[in-house]
Amino acid sequence: MVILDETNKEEFFRELVRFIELGQIELFRKDFFDLHVYEQTEFFQGLNEEDQNRLFQFLSPEEMADIFQHLPIKEQKIIFGRLEPTYASAMLAQMYVDDAADFLGELEVENQDQYLKLLNVEEAKEIKSLLNYPEDTAGGLMTTEYVAIPAFYTVQQVIMQLKKEAPDAETVYYLYVVDEEHRLVGVCSLRDLIIADSSALIKDIMSEHVVSVYAGLDQEKVADIVQKYDFLALPVIDEQERLVGIVTVDDVMDVMSEEATEDISKFSAINGHDLFDTNSFESAKRRLPWLIMLLFIGMGTATIIGHFQATLQQVTILAVFIPLIGGTGGNAGTQALAVVVRGLSIGEWEKKDLLHMLRRELGTGLITGTVAGLMITLITYFWQGNPMLGLVVGLSLFCTLVVSTLSGATIPILIQRLKIDPAVASGPFITTINDIVGMMIYFGIATLFMSFLL
Repeated sequence: MVILDETNKEEFFRELVRFIELGQIELFRKDFFDLHVYEQTEFFQGLNEEDQNRLFQFLSPEEMADIFQHLPIKEQKIIFGRLEPTYASAMLAQMYVDDAADFLGELEVENQDQYLKLLNVEEAKEIKSLLNYPEDTAGGLMTTEYVAIPAFYTVQQVIMQLKKEAPDAETVYYLYVVDEEHRLVGVCSLRDLIIADSSALIKDIMSEHVVSVYAGLDQEKVADIVQKYDFLALPVIDEQERLVGIVTVDDVMDVMSEEATEDISKFSAINGHDLFDTNSFESAKRRLPWLIMLLFIGMGTATIIGHFQATLQQVTILAVFIPLIGGTGGNAGTQALAVVVRGLSIGEWEKKDLLHMLRRELGTGLITGTVAGLMITLITYFWQGNPMLGLVVGLSLFCTLVVSTLSGATIPILIQRLKIDPAVASGPFITTINDIVGMMIYFGIATLFMSFLL
Protein backbone atom coordinates (compact mmCIF):
# COMPACT_ATOMS: atom_id res chain seq x y z
CA MET A 1 0.00 0.00 0.00
CA VAL A 2 1.31 3.44 -0.93
CA ILE A 3 1.69 5.90 1.96
CA LEU A 4 1.13 9.42 0.69
CA ASP A 5 2.00 12.69 2.36
CA GLU A 6 0.75 16.08 1.23
CA THR A 7 3.93 16.61 -0.81
CA ASN A 8 3.61 13.64 -3.15
CA LYS A 9 -0.17 13.13 -2.99
CA GLU A 10 -0.95 15.85 -5.52
CA GLU A 11 1.60 14.47 -8.00
CA PHE A 12 0.35 10.89 -7.51
CA PHE A 13 -3.27 12.00 -8.09
CA ARG A 14 -2.28 13.90 -11.25
CA GLU A 15 -0.70 10.71 -12.60
CA LEU A 16 -3.92 8.79 -11.93
CA VAL A 17 -5.96 11.45 -13.76
CA ARG A 18 -3.60 11.14 -16.73
CA PHE A 19 -4.21 7.37 -16.82
CA ILE A 20 -7.97 7.98 -16.84
CA GLU A 21 -7.83 10.52 -19.64
CA LEU A 22 -5.57 8.24 -21.74
CA GLY A 23 -7.79 5.22 -21.05
CA GLN A 24 -4.90 3.25 -19.53
CA ILE A 25 -7.05 1.04 -17.30
CA GLU A 26 -4.41 -1.46 -16.19
CA LEU A 27 -1.89 1.20 -15.15
CA PHE A 28 -4.63 3.13 -13.34
CA ARG A 29 -5.93 0.11 -11.43
CA LYS A 30 -2.42 -0.97 -10.43
CA ASP A 31 -1.70 2.38 -8.73
CA PHE A 32 -5.25 3.18 -7.60
CA PHE A 33 -5.66 0.01 -5.55
CA ASP A 34 -2.39 0.67 -3.77
CA LEU A 35 -4.24 3.53 -2.05
CA HIS A 36 -6.29 3.29 1.14
CA VAL A 37 -10.04 3.59 0.54
CA TYR A 38 -10.00 7.00 2.26
CA GLU A 39 -7.49 8.28 -0.30
CA GLN A 40 -9.42 6.60 -3.12
CA THR A 41 -12.50 8.55 -1.99
CA GLU A 42 -10.48 11.75 -1.71
CA PHE A 43 -9.18 11.25 -5.25
CA PHE A 44 -12.70 10.58 -6.59
CA GLN A 45 -14.05 13.74 -4.96
CA GLY A 46 -11.34 15.81 -6.59
CA LEU A 47 -12.27 14.70 -10.14
CA ASN A 48 -14.49 16.73 -12.43
CA GLU A 49 -17.79 15.21 -13.58
CA GLU A 50 -16.38 13.99 -16.89
CA ASP A 51 -13.49 12.12 -15.26
CA GLN A 52 -15.79 10.67 -12.59
CA ASN A 53 -18.00 9.25 -15.33
CA ARG A 54 -14.95 7.71 -17.01
CA LEU A 55 -13.89 6.19 -13.71
CA PHE A 56 -17.11 4.15 -13.56
CA GLN A 57 -15.80 2.24 -16.59
CA PHE A 58 -12.54 1.51 -14.77
CA LEU A 59 -14.15 0.17 -11.58
CA SER A 60 -16.64 -2.63 -11.00
CA PRO A 61 -19.83 -1.90 -9.00
CA GLU A 62 -18.30 -3.76 -6.03
CA GLU A 63 -15.15 -1.63 -6.15
CA MET A 64 -17.15 1.56 -6.53
CA ALA A 65 -19.35 0.59 -3.56
CA ASP A 66 -16.36 0.95 -1.19
CA ILE A 67 -15.83 4.52 -2.36
CA PHE A 68 -19.51 5.41 -2.58
CA GLN A 69 -20.29 4.53 1.04
CA HIS A 70 -17.52 6.87 2.23
CA LEU A 71 -19.05 9.87 0.42
CA PRO A 72 -21.34 12.39 2.18
CA ILE A 73 -25.06 11.80 1.52
CA LYS A 74 -25.34 14.97 -0.58
CA GLU A 75 -22.62 13.75 -2.97
CA GLN A 76 -24.08 10.23 -2.99
CA LYS A 77 -27.39 11.55 -4.32
CA ILE A 78 -25.66 13.39 -7.18
CA ILE A 79 -23.42 10.46 -8.13
CA PHE A 80 -26.20 7.88 -7.90
CA GLY A 81 -28.38 9.93 -10.23
CA ARG A 82 -25.66 9.76 -12.92
CA LEU A 83 -25.24 5.98 -12.81
CA GLU A 84 -26.91 3.54 -15.19
CA PRO A 85 -29.64 1.54 -13.39
CA THR A 86 -27.87 -1.84 -13.74
CA TYR A 87 -24.56 -0.44 -12.42
CA ALA A 88 -26.38 1.45 -9.63
CA SER A 89 -28.34 -1.60 -8.45
CA ALA A 90 -25.23 -3.80 -8.51
CA MET A 91 -23.30 -1.20 -6.50
CA LEU A 92 -26.11 -0.78 -3.98
CA ALA A 93 -26.24 -4.56 -3.51
CA GLN A 94 -22.50 -4.61 -2.69
CA MET A 95 -22.74 -1.93 0.01
CA TYR A 96 -23.10 -2.79 3.69
CA VAL A 97 -26.80 -3.00 4.48
CA ASP A 98 -26.71 -0.18 7.05
CA ASP A 99 -24.87 2.16 4.65
CA ALA A 100 -27.35 1.36 1.87
CA ALA A 101 -30.25 1.99 4.26
CA ASP A 102 -28.70 5.30 5.41
CA PHE A 103 -28.45 6.44 1.79
CA LEU A 104 -31.99 5.38 0.82
CA GLY A 105 -33.37 6.82 4.07
CA GLU A 106 -32.40 10.31 2.91
CA LEU A 107 -34.48 9.99 -0.27
CA GLU A 108 -38.18 10.51 -0.86
CA VAL A 109 -40.33 7.39 -0.38
CA GLU A 110 -41.09 7.06 -4.10
CA ASN A 111 -37.37 7.18 -4.91
CA GLN A 112 -36.66 4.57 -2.22
CA ASP A 113 -39.16 2.21 -3.83
CA GLN A 114 -37.67 2.86 -7.26
CA TYR A 115 -34.17 1.87 -6.15
CA LEU A 116 -35.33 -1.05 -4.00
CA LYS A 117 -36.97 -2.58 -7.07
CA LEU A 118 -33.53 -2.78 -8.66
CA LEU A 119 -32.37 -5.18 -5.92
CA ASN A 120 -33.23 -8.83 -5.43
CA VAL A 121 -36.02 -9.67 -2.98
CA GLU A 122 -33.75 -10.70 -0.08
CA GLU A 123 -31.53 -7.62 -0.29
CA ALA A 124 -34.53 -5.27 -0.57
CA LYS A 125 -36.23 -6.94 2.41
CA GLU A 126 -33.11 -6.52 4.57
CA ILE A 127 -32.78 -2.81 3.73
CA LYS A 128 -36.52 -2.20 4.25
CA SER A 129 -36.29 -3.71 7.73
CA LEU A 130 -33.71 -1.07 8.69
CA LEU A 131 -35.68 1.75 7.09
CA ASN A 132 -38.55 1.00 9.50
CA TYR A 133 -36.47 2.24 12.46
CA PRO A 134 -36.10 5.98 13.24
CA GLU A 135 -32.68 7.08 11.99
CA ASP A 136 -31.54 8.43 15.39
CA THR A 137 -32.03 5.11 17.22
CA ALA A 138 -29.96 1.94 17.64
CA GLY A 139 -32.21 0.25 15.05
CA GLY A 140 -31.55 2.99 12.51
CA LEU A 141 -27.83 2.79 13.21
CA MET A 142 -27.34 -0.98 13.20
CA THR A 143 -26.35 -3.41 10.48
CA THR A 144 -27.84 -6.86 9.99
CA GLU A 145 -24.56 -8.24 8.62
CA TYR A 146 -23.23 -10.05 11.68
CA VAL A 147 -22.34 -13.61 12.63
CA ALA A 148 -24.76 -15.46 14.96
CA ILE A 149 -23.92 -18.95 16.18
CA PRO A 150 -25.81 -21.64 18.17
CA ALA A 151 -24.58 -22.46 21.69
CA PHE A 152 -24.37 -26.22 20.93
CA TYR A 153 -21.88 -25.77 18.05
CA THR A 154 -18.27 -26.84 18.51
CA VAL A 155 -15.38 -24.46 17.87
CA GLN A 156 -14.54 -26.38 14.69
CA GLN A 157 -18.10 -25.99 13.39
CA VAL A 158 -18.05 -22.26 14.07
CA ILE A 159 -14.74 -21.83 12.23
CA MET A 160 -16.26 -23.57 9.22
CA GLN A 161 -19.29 -21.28 9.46
CA LEU A 162 -17.04 -18.22 9.69
CA LYS A 163 -15.27 -19.14 6.46
CA LYS A 164 -18.62 -18.94 4.68
CA GLU A 165 -20.15 -15.88 6.42
CA ALA A 166 -17.16 -13.69 7.31
CA PRO A 167 -16.76 -12.15 3.81
CA ASP A 168 -20.29 -10.70 4.04
CA ALA A 169 -20.18 -9.70 7.73
CA GLU A 170 -19.28 -6.14 8.68
CA THR A 171 -17.20 -7.36 11.64
CA VAL A 172 -16.28 -10.76 13.06
CA TYR A 173 -14.43 -9.66 16.19
CA TYR A 174 -17.45 -10.73 18.22
CA LEU A 175 -19.63 -13.77 17.53
CA TYR A 176 -23.09 -13.61 19.05
CA VAL A 177 -24.58 -16.75 20.53
CA VAL A 178 -28.35 -17.28 20.07
CA ASP A 179 -30.87 -19.93 21.09
CA GLU A 180 -33.53 -21.63 18.95
CA GLU A 181 -35.72 -18.48 19.13
CA HIS A 182 -32.76 -16.32 18.03
CA ARG A 183 -32.62 -14.75 21.50
CA LEU A 184 -29.22 -13.41 22.50
CA VAL A 185 -27.73 -15.67 25.19
CA GLY A 186 -23.99 -15.02 25.02
CA VAL A 187 -21.01 -13.61 23.18
CA CYS A 188 -17.72 -15.15 22.09
CA SER A 189 -14.74 -13.12 20.94
CA LEU A 190 -12.60 -14.16 18.00
CA ARG A 191 -9.66 -14.47 20.42
CA ASP A 192 -11.59 -16.92 22.63
CA LEU A 193 -12.44 -18.97 19.56
CA ILE A 194 -8.85 -19.16 18.32
CA ILE A 195 -7.31 -20.28 21.62
CA ALA A 196 -10.08 -22.79 22.47
CA ASP A 197 -9.86 -26.50 21.75
CA SER A 198 -11.49 -27.31 18.39
CA SER A 199 -13.83 -29.84 20.04
CA ALA A 200 -15.02 -27.46 22.79
CA LEU A 201 -18.65 -26.36 22.78
CA ILE A 202 -19.44 -22.70 22.33
CA LYS A 203 -21.66 -22.69 25.43
CA ASP A 204 -18.60 -23.61 27.50
CA ILE A 205 -16.36 -20.79 26.25
CA MET A 206 -18.90 -18.01 25.67
CA SER A 207 -19.56 -15.17 28.11
CA GLU A 208 -23.17 -15.03 29.30
CA HIS A 209 -22.78 -11.43 30.47
CA VAL A 210 -23.72 -9.61 27.28
CA VAL A 211 -24.19 -5.85 27.13
CA SER A 212 -26.90 -5.11 24.57
CA VAL A 213 -29.32 -2.32 23.72
CA TYR A 214 -32.91 -2.21 22.52
CA ALA A 215 -33.54 -1.14 18.94
CA GLY A 216 -35.45 1.97 20.04
CA LEU A 217 -32.64 3.40 22.20
CA ASP A 218 -31.42 6.88 21.24
CA GLN A 219 -28.21 6.84 19.19
CA GLU A 220 -26.43 9.20 21.57
CA LYS A 221 -26.92 6.72 24.44
CA VAL A 222 -25.72 3.90 22.19
CA ALA A 223 -22.54 5.87 21.43
CA ASP A 224 -22.06 6.52 25.14
CA ILE A 225 -22.24 2.77 25.94
CA VAL A 226 -19.76 1.87 23.18
CA GLN A 227 -17.38 4.54 24.46
CA LYS A 228 -17.65 3.47 28.11
CA TYR A 229 -17.13 -0.24 27.43
CA ASP A 230 -14.59 0.19 24.59
CA PHE A 231 -16.62 -2.09 22.32
CA LEU A 232 -15.92 -2.61 18.63
CA ALA A 233 -19.55 -3.65 18.17
CA LEU A 234 -22.72 -3.64 20.27
CA PRO A 235 -25.62 -6.11 19.80
CA VAL A 236 -29.14 -4.75 19.29
CA ILE A 237 -32.20 -6.70 20.44
CA ASP A 238 -35.97 -6.32 20.05
CA GLU A 239 -38.63 -6.44 22.78
CA GLN A 240 -38.52 -10.26 22.78
CA GLU A 241 -34.71 -10.19 23.41
CA ARG A 242 -34.07 -11.49 19.87
CA LEU A 243 -30.89 -10.37 18.16
CA VAL A 244 -31.78 -8.06 15.25
CA GLY A 245 -28.43 -6.39 14.45
CA ILE A 246 -25.20 -4.86 15.70
CA VAL A 247 -23.90 -1.30 15.92
CA THR A 248 -20.23 -1.03 14.87
CA VAL A 249 -17.69 1.46 16.20
CA ASP A 250 -17.31 3.27 12.85
CA ASP A 251 -21.01 4.17 12.92
CA VAL A 252 -20.66 5.30 16.53
CA MET A 253 -17.86 7.67 15.52
CA ASP A 254 -20.19 9.19 12.92
CA VAL A 255 -22.85 9.63 15.61
CA MET A 256 -20.42 11.33 17.97
CA SER A 257 -19.37 13.73 15.21
CA GLU A 258 -23.01 14.41 14.34
CA GLU A 259 -24.03 14.96 17.96
CA ALA A 260 -21.02 17.21 18.59
CA THR A 261 -21.97 19.34 15.57
CA GLU A 262 -25.56 19.52 16.81
CA ASP A 263 -24.48 20.54 20.32
CA ILE A 264 -22.15 23.22 18.95
CA SER A 265 -25.04 24.54 16.84
CA LYS A 266 -27.25 24.79 19.90
CA PHE A 267 -24.44 26.10 22.07
CA SER A 268 -23.88 28.91 19.56
CA ALA A 269 -27.62 29.72 19.47
CA ILE A 270 -28.02 28.32 15.95
CA ASN A 271 -31.25 26.44 15.30
CA GLY A 272 -29.99 23.32 13.53
CA HIS A 273 -26.84 22.63 11.55
CA ASP A 274 -25.35 25.74 9.97
CA LEU A 275 -22.97 24.04 7.58
CA PHE A 276 -20.94 25.20 4.59
CA ASP A 277 -23.49 24.03 2.03
CA THR A 278 -26.29 26.11 3.60
CA ASN A 279 -27.21 29.18 1.58
CA SER A 280 -27.40 32.68 3.11
CA PHE A 281 -31.21 32.70 3.31
CA GLU A 282 -31.40 29.36 5.17
CA SER A 283 -28.54 30.35 7.47
CA ALA A 284 -30.21 33.68 8.32
CA LYS A 285 -33.57 31.96 8.88
CA ARG A 286 -32.00 29.63 11.46
CA ARG A 287 -30.14 32.36 13.32
CA LEU A 288 -32.73 35.15 13.32
CA PRO A 289 -35.16 33.70 15.93
CA TRP A 290 -32.36 33.45 18.50
CA LEU A 291 -30.88 36.84 17.60
CA ILE A 292 -34.25 38.57 17.86
CA MET A 293 -34.99 36.90 21.21
CA LEU A 294 -31.56 37.91 22.51
CA LEU A 295 -32.12 41.42 21.14
CA PHE A 296 -35.23 41.87 23.28
CA ILE A 297 -33.53 40.33 26.32
CA GLY A 298 -30.56 42.62 25.70
CA MET A 299 -32.87 45.63 25.86
CA GLY A 300 -32.78 44.97 29.61
CA THR A 301 -29.17 46.20 29.61
CA ALA A 302 -30.19 49.44 27.90
CA THR A 303 -33.06 49.87 30.37
CA ILE A 304 -30.72 49.43 33.35
CA ILE A 305 -28.21 51.96 31.95
CA GLY A 306 -31.09 54.38 31.34
CA HIS A 307 -32.32 53.89 34.90
CA PHE A 308 -28.87 54.85 36.22
CA GLN A 309 -28.44 57.76 33.83
CA ALA A 310 -28.12 60.23 36.72
CA THR A 311 -25.25 58.17 38.15
CA LEU A 312 -23.47 58.22 34.79
CA GLN A 313 -23.96 61.97 34.36
CA GLN A 314 -22.35 62.63 37.72
CA VAL A 315 -19.43 60.20 37.23
CA THR A 316 -18.96 59.80 33.46
CA ILE A 317 -15.80 57.70 33.87
CA LEU A 318 -18.07 54.81 34.92
CA ALA A 319 -19.10 54.38 31.26
CA VAL A 320 -15.56 53.34 30.34
CA PHE A 321 -15.83 50.13 32.41
CA ILE A 322 -19.25 48.96 31.13
CA PRO A 323 -17.82 46.70 28.35
CA LEU A 324 -15.24 45.27 30.76
CA ILE A 325 -17.82 44.27 33.40
CA GLY A 326 -20.29 42.85 30.87
CA GLY A 327 -17.72 41.07 28.72
CA THR A 328 -15.78 39.46 31.57
CA GLY A 329 -18.98 38.27 33.26
CA GLY A 330 -20.23 36.79 29.98
CA ASN A 331 -16.93 34.98 29.43
CA ALA A 332 -16.96 33.49 32.93
CA GLY A 333 -20.54 32.27 32.49
CA THR A 334 -19.73 30.69 29.13
CA GLN A 335 -16.72 28.86 30.58
CA ALA A 336 -18.82 27.35 33.36
CA LEU A 337 -21.59 26.53 30.88
CA ALA A 338 -19.19 24.63 28.60
CA VAL A 339 -17.89 22.50 31.47
CA VAL A 340 -21.33 21.64 32.84
CA VAL A 341 -23.00 20.96 29.47
CA ARG A 342 -20.15 18.65 28.51
CA GLY A 343 -20.44 16.81 31.84
CA LEU A 344 -24.20 16.42 31.47
CA SER A 345 -24.00 15.23 27.86
CA ILE A 346 -21.58 12.38 28.66
CA GLY A 347 -23.28 11.50 31.96
CA GLU A 348 -20.37 12.66 34.08
CA TRP A 349 -22.58 14.50 36.57
CA GLU A 350 -24.78 12.16 38.56
CA LYS A 351 -27.27 13.53 41.11
CA LYS A 352 -24.83 13.00 43.98
CA ASP A 353 -22.14 14.94 42.09
CA LEU A 354 -24.21 18.01 41.25
CA LEU A 355 -23.80 19.61 44.66
CA HIS A 356 -20.07 18.97 44.53
CA MET A 357 -19.92 20.51 41.06
CA LEU A 358 -21.85 23.63 42.18
CA ARG A 359 -19.55 24.04 45.19
CA ARG A 360 -16.56 23.73 42.90
CA GLU A 361 -17.93 26.37 40.49
CA LEU A 362 -18.71 28.68 43.43
CA GLY A 363 -15.13 28.28 44.63
CA THR A 364 -13.86 28.92 41.11
CA GLY A 365 -15.97 32.08 40.88
CA LEU A 366 -14.67 33.33 44.24
CA ILE A 367 -11.04 32.74 43.27
CA THR A 368 -11.27 34.21 39.76
CA GLY A 369 -13.39 37.09 41.05
CA THR A 370 -10.88 37.91 43.80
CA VAL A 371 -7.85 37.83 41.49
CA ALA A 372 -9.52 39.77 38.64
CA GLY A 373 -11.14 42.22 41.09
CA LEU A 374 -7.85 43.04 42.81
CA MET A 375 -6.08 43.46 39.47
CA ILE A 376 -8.65 45.87 38.05
CA THR A 377 -8.75 47.78 41.37
CA LEU A 378 -5.01 48.42 41.21
CA ILE A 379 -5.03 49.19 37.48
CA THR A 380 -7.90 51.68 37.88
CA TYR A 381 -6.25 53.34 40.87
CA PHE A 382 -2.90 53.86 39.08
CA TRP A 383 -4.68 54.92 35.87
CA GLN A 384 -7.23 57.34 37.33
CA GLY A 385 -5.62 58.11 40.68
CA ASN A 386 -8.96 57.46 42.40
CA PRO A 387 -8.88 54.61 44.97
CA MET A 388 -12.67 54.66 45.46
CA LEU A 389 -13.30 54.28 41.71
CA GLY A 390 -10.89 51.32 41.71
CA LEU A 391 -12.78 49.78 44.65
CA VAL A 392 -16.16 50.19 42.90
CA VAL A 393 -14.95 48.62 39.64
CA GLY A 394 -13.03 45.83 41.43
CA LEU A 395 -15.91 44.96 43.78
CA SER A 396 -18.36 44.99 40.85
CA LEU A 397 -16.15 42.67 38.82
CA PHE A 398 -15.75 40.32 41.80
CA CYS A 399 -19.52 40.04 42.35
CA THR A 400 -20.21 39.72 38.61
CA LEU A 401 -17.74 36.87 38.16
CA VAL A 402 -19.15 34.94 41.12
CA VAL A 403 -22.76 35.34 39.96
CA SER A 404 -21.91 34.68 36.28
CA THR A 405 -19.99 31.49 37.07
CA LEU A 406 -22.88 30.18 39.17
CA SER A 407 -25.49 31.07 36.52
CA GLY A 408 -23.43 29.34 33.82
CA ALA A 409 -23.38 26.21 35.99
CA THR A 410 -26.98 26.18 37.22
CA ILE A 411 -28.98 27.18 34.12
CA PRO A 412 -28.13 24.03 32.07
CA ILE A 413 -28.96 21.85 35.12
CA LEU A 414 -32.35 23.53 35.51
CA ILE A 415 -33.04 23.14 31.80
CA GLN A 416 -32.18 19.43 31.95
CA ARG A 417 -34.58 19.00 34.88
CA LEU A 418 -37.29 20.35 32.54
CA LYS A 419 -36.43 17.48 30.13
CA ILE A 420 -34.86 19.87 27.61
CA ASP A 421 -31.43 19.42 26.01
CA PRO A 422 -29.03 21.43 28.22
CA ALA A 423 -27.07 22.51 25.14
CA VAL A 424 -30.00 24.84 24.42
CA ALA A 425 -28.64 26.98 27.27
CA SER A 426 -26.34 28.50 24.68
CA GLY A 427 -23.37 30.81 25.11
CA PRO A 428 -25.07 33.93 23.68
CA PHE A 429 -28.07 33.38 25.97
CA ILE A 430 -25.88 33.15 29.07
CA THR A 431 -23.81 36.13 27.93
CA THR A 432 -26.90 38.31 27.48
CA ILE A 433 -28.33 37.35 30.87
CA ASN A 434 -24.99 38.00 32.55
CA ASP A 435 -24.74 41.41 30.84
CA ILE A 436 -27.97 42.43 32.55
CA VAL A 437 -26.92 41.02 35.93
CA GLY A 438 -23.46 42.62 35.61
CA MET A 439 -24.91 46.06 34.87
CA MET A 440 -27.29 45.82 37.84
CA ILE A 441 -24.39 44.92 40.14
CA TYR A 442 -22.07 47.58 38.70
CA PHE A 443 -24.45 50.51 38.83
CA GLY A 444 -25.95 49.35 42.12
CA ILE A 445 -22.51 49.43 43.79
CA ALA A 446 -21.60 52.72 42.03
CA THR A 447 -24.80 54.36 43.27
CA LEU A 448 -24.18 53.02 46.78
CA PHE A 449 -20.71 54.64 46.83
CA MET A 450 -21.73 57.75 44.88
CA SER A 451 -20.95 60.17 47.68
CA PHE A 452 -17.37 58.85 47.89
CA LEU A 453 -16.90 58.97 44.10
CA LEU A 454 -17.95 62.64 43.98
